[in-house]
Amino acid sequence: MQTAMTGDGTHRAPLVLDAGDLFSDPALGPGFAESAHRILADLVRGGAALGWVEPPAAEEVAALVDHVAAAVRAGDGSLRAAYLDGVLVGFGYWLRYTRPTHRPHADLEKLAVDAAAQGRGIGRALTTALVSDAERAGIEVLTLDARGDNTDALRLYRSSGFSEYGRLPGFVAVGTRRYDKVFCMLDFRRER
Repeated sequence: MQTAMTGDGTHRAPLVLDAGDLFSDPALGPGFAESAHRILADLVRGGAALGWVEPPAAEEVAALVDHVAAAVRAGDGSLRAAYLDGVLVGFGYWLRYTRPTHRPHADLEKLAVDAAAQGRGIGRALTTALVSDAERAGIEVLTLDARGDNTDALRLYRSSGFSEYGRLPGFVAVGTRRYDKVFCMLDFRRER
């Protein structure tokens, strides 16, 4: 992937699209699942904490994208995709909880940024857009969980207003290694 730089040598901001803009674009929408699979598979191969031990199959990611897109259409989720020079470099989504007693709340389930594009503010741009979407949708509490050694992600979430509300020590098993599972939340009720 080419580095997207401005004339003064700084990185250009990514184009962050919502699901409506993404799937209505004939140049981007049809290839989104395949591009998302490439990012997820590469990240998991590199040991990223995304919920898979082995890279997911293309069909699994396509089904996940279909599921998220259906939730977005029903008003029960948000999907954001980041592009640099027409290439998908990151995406994230949240889904509303399905239990009737948890419906006012949502979980930021996935945030993935291509390894070659990390450190350029893409994760922050996606997180900011997803948080804004949640607030506009009337979500009261947006939750997420992260693997305890994923310090960059946890730092990003904290700086985006999330606070830790729990931790399960040694809960995540990757082979013989064990990692904490860290639970974070952003409570919009405090801001209203």
